[in-house]
Amino acid sequence: MAKEELRTISRNLQELQKKLSLLIDSFQNNSKVVAFMKSPVGQYLDRHPFLAFTLIVFIVMSAVPVGFFLLIVMLTSLAALLGVIILEGLVIAVGGLSLLCILCGLGFVSLVMSGMMIASYVVVSSLINYWFSPRPLTQQNTNGDFLPAMKSADFEGLYQE
Repeated sequence: MAKEELRTISRNLQELQKKLSLLIDSFQNNSKVVAFMKSPVGQYLDRHPFLAFTLIVFIVMSAVPVGFFLLIVMLTSLAALLGVIILEGLVIAVGGLSLLCILCGLGFVSLVMSGMMIASYVVVSSLINYWFSPRPLTQQNTNGDFLPAMKSADFEGLYQE
């Protein structure tokens, strides 16, 4: 029963991998993406994936505060139409400074979050590759003991003097 579950999990992971690769191929073949990746900014972000990921996290996280700020600007503009011009300048100045502080904090948070997400991705993908690798996990020794299956090539680089 456990082997059947492992086979179905392995098959499901392979199907998921195929679907994700098709999705990534569709993004990479998009003409706008190709044009962006040929630009200097796209090439720079391609060489620095951590920065690109941090930029994506920052943009996603900063959408709500920027939206609130634009809402406040619109409401104060409506108030300015009614004759409260001094209040408009004060609200926009205070809102702009608070937005600047919030965006700086979100920049730091996005750096931390992207670092944690990349680290967890590396750990999880390594564990999945280890758990679902096609190699045999154990081999029987001549004494009847079960030992981890390792090739002599695995030990070549360990003890170089």
